[in-house]
Amino acid sequence: MLSQLSPLFNWLFTQTCSHYSDMLVDICRYQEQQTLAELYRYRVLLTPEQCNLPLQNLILTLDNLQGIAVIERNQDLLCCELVTSSAISQTQQASLIAQTELFFINQGLPRLSQAGLLVMDMDSTAIQIECIDELAALAGVGDKVAAITETAMQGELDFEQSLRARVAMLKGCDAKIIQQVCDDLPLMPGLTSMVAELQQHGWKIGLASGGFTPFVNYLKDKLNLEHAFANHLDIEQQKLLGTVSGQVVDAQFKAQVVKELAMQYQLPHSQTVAIGDGANDIPMVQAAGLGIAYHAKPKLANAASIHIARLDLRALPYLLVN
Repeated sequence: MLSQLSPLFNWLFTQTCSHYSDMLVDICRYQEQQTLAELYRYRVLLTPEQCNLPLQNLILTLDNLQGIAVIERNQDLLCCELVTSSAISQTQQASLIAQTELFFINQGLPRLSQAGLLVMDMDSTAIQIECIDELAALAGVGDKVAAITETAMQGELDFEQSLRARVAMLKGCDAKIIQQVCDDLPLMPGLTSMVAELQQHGWKIGLASGGFTPFVNYLKDKLNLEHAFANHLDIEQQKLLGTVSGQVVDAQFKAQVVKELAMQYQLPHSQTVAIGDGANDIPMVQAAGLGIAYHAKPKLANAASIHIARLDLRALPYLLVN
């Protein structure tokens, strides 16, 4: 696919010369590590298929463009950083967003090349499902539980209240349904390669989930993660009791996980990242140096530093600096 890139993107991603010139523009290449003071930075993340002439022409019409850097990671996406002398107009931002994943970088980013901490939500972030909804479907109360889940994710219902209400509907179900869900747990696209790249650089990774321990422990073992926190489902004689016991992993608990693990590993706040998708993740992403919303509900999307709205978890390493 790289052979089909437009001239600008071909220069960026396959050549090494420092300038791109045509009849209208002369653009300088800079390195990711360079510090460019008092300039605006935007990271454009895309697939090879998106490196086409319409997008090239849109970038070349940015009359305040000062330079472009290539952001290279061990993921099969392409990323460049646009540096401008003033903010890109709302109209131009909308045009870029319509074609790519666009991130405005208005803060210092954690360093991929230094030890760091990533804390992830599980349901609809690290995996593609809500485990409570899957359990409920197998128990025959799927629609009722899914409606409560959605209300809680939107931040319209107290999390602990919603958790206990949903779990109560599972009372009397055979505990075998837990293993059924575990056996077919669909990982979020990009999760495995993203985790592997961070681990190569010594990052510690944990899960903080409002879900349940069998699922986070399964994922922890599968990906060789350091930590997993979730709620304990009560079981007696192989039947679900409809209750949870112990500390409820709610929004504040998730935030505390970020703080305590950073202290445990003696990591600065600037080297902490948290990612989630629902309103219950707001305190957690705000507790981290970089808080990321992932295909998120509106309340979290507005509260997070950055929102991955279209692409999958392969995007995360491109939101760090090398």
